[in-house]
Amino acid sequence: MTAYVKIGAVFAFLAVAIGAFGAHILEGRITEHEMDIYHTGVQYQMFHAAGILLVAALADKLISRKLAVWACRLLLAGIVLFSGSLYALALGGIDVLGAITPIGGVAFLAGWICLALAAKKS
Repeated sequence: MTAYVKIGAVFAFLAVAIGAFGAHILEGRITEHEMDIYHTGVQYQMFHAAGILLVAALADKLISRKLAVWACRLLLAGIVLFSGSLYALALGGIDVLGAITPIGGVAFLAGWICLALAAKKS
């Protein structure tokens, strides 16, 4: 799970960097609606990077390590698909990528379900 601590930390770092880029560089260059979309991507990236760190920290206390690993994988996939598609939508106006966003949302949900199941006692 050490790898997921690193991954979670990198994605949290990137959320801060991407958020700062949006606040300092993009402000006034994209529409308010696009900025809201971008901001949502940053928020969800940070929440789920913290989620990856949480799962990695709790892994030794969970009933199922396998489900903990899947939780991390799914949260990571959610970040890439959900937040990534929102960044592309906000910056490039590529509307077709909006169809990918819900897939990332489902990955987030599945990751949290895996965590809940990993913590469930038999």
